[in-house]
Amino acid sequence: MASQRLNRRSFLRGAGALLSLPFLEQLARARTGSVKPPLRFGIFTVTGGTVLESWKPPAAGTLTKLPSILSPLEFAKSDLLLLSGLSNHGRSEGGLNAHEHCSLTHLTGAPLVRRIGGKFVAATSIDQVVANKLGGETLIPSLQIGLAGAENKYSFRTPDLALPTEANPRLVFDQLFRNRKAIVPNWPNRARNSEKTVGDKPQSPNPDRSVLDLVREEAQDLKRNLGYGDQIRLDQYLESVRAIERRIDFLEHRQLLEAKDALNPGPSKLIEVSGLPAENTPVWKVTQPVSRDPERHEEYIRLMADLMVLAFQTDSSRVCLFACGSDEANFPGVVTVGYERHCHTLEHQGNADKVENADPIAREALRQIHAWYTRLFAEMIRKMKSIDEGGSSLLDNTLMLYTSYMADGGHGMNNYPVLLAGNAGGTLKTGRHIEFKAQTPMANLYLEITDRFGLKLPNFGESHNSPHQAYDGRLPGLNG
Repeated sequence: MASQRLNRRSFLRGAGALLSLPFLEQLARARTGSVKPPLRFGIFTVTGGTVLESWKPPAAGTLTKLPSILSPLEFAKSDLLLLSGLSNHGRSEGGLNAHEHCSLTHLTGAPLVRRIGGKFVAATSIDQVVANKLGGETLIPSLQIGLAGAENKYSFRTPDLALPTEANPRLVFDQLFRNRKAIVPNWPNRARNSEKTVGDKPQSPNPDRSVLDLVREEAQDLKRNLGYGDQIRLDQYLESVRAIERRIDFLEHRQLLEAKDALNPGPSKLIEVSGLPAENTPVWKVTQPVSRDPERHEEYIRLMADLMVLAFQTDSSRVCLFACGSDEANFPGVVTVGYERHCHTLEHQGNADKVENADPIAREALRQIHAWYTRLFAEMIRKMKSIDEGGSSLLDNTLMLYTSYMADGGHGMNNYPVLLAGNAGGTLKTGRHIEFKAQTPMANLYLEITDRFGLKLPNFGESHNSPHQAYDGRLPGLNG
């Protein structure tokens, strides 16, 4: 009887809640007779490219001591595959600015990106190509989360349908664990009705109770039918869900207080600053308080990264794009040289056609910023390495791409920072640095990624029609 119940159960159910389960050996055997976990695909993308001389190892081959930007990942060196020489070459039409141009080519590898009638047009992005293959097997085909402004469109379901990026961790959490329909924010409407909506707490069934309270009885029933190892995994998973709930409540309360302050400000007047560019999208009314305070930005990245890990761990989604940075971010305390702390300003000051022509102080500031990003990425990788899925870790069963929508802060598109973490279910030989010839299309990498998810595509983006076509559209040597 117990085996029949386990065979049917992939979720814990309660009144108003549906909580996915993590990978458990006993459930996997009941379903398929196999304990092999599924392969996931994650993208952790930052802004401003990198500082290449502090990112790229001095030689190809086995990774030895990592460069300073990558040093937070030293503990996971054997799980990394660093790729150099990859570039995008897509042209732009329709008056796209440099940020839009880089964003639209970022994950599409498209040979041409455009604005047509106010709409961005590129190509289906790599995350959505994979989601189209895997999405029917999970509750949520793909997640697009993080800080991405109006200029930054990374994920394209079709060439003319850019997907929004959800910045609100509460909505991401509810989408994953509250069994409610996903909500796409209508920012213009929210702005018009701000007096009605500000201060409203997102309502879920039984909002004052933890989602764990709603499924506690079924969780206890399930635990009695599990082996010792699965019991430990279930306990760890349930505790991680509750920890994230508590952190979301704290952040939500702080945002609520600040929203009320905006409607009824204190006695002090704000200093008027003239000459700043107009905020042409209301999304910045939400994300500016996060991106302009490094401590809050750091906590935000940790929280959203944990949501990505939970989505993967519970098999709620197997594809997640996390845009964790903002060109408009400020980094006081992170940057300790010079006087400038504004990321976008530093990106331009610290880049030039030749490194020796760049401002060395700004370049060191950028190095500090990118080391900050990789430190937070490393925290996520450490957690993924620690999650046991029955003889392999969550990281083993993930292909995680760390990159940036620009190659450098000067809107460059040559020699992107590209790091793969995890061995993609044994299909990558990690612990190495592979240096491809200059100008090799990033689209070649995306074609290789589709292979690892069971897609046999003839090409991807500009992989076979770029003037810089290389390696017959592939990347040789990824699996050793």
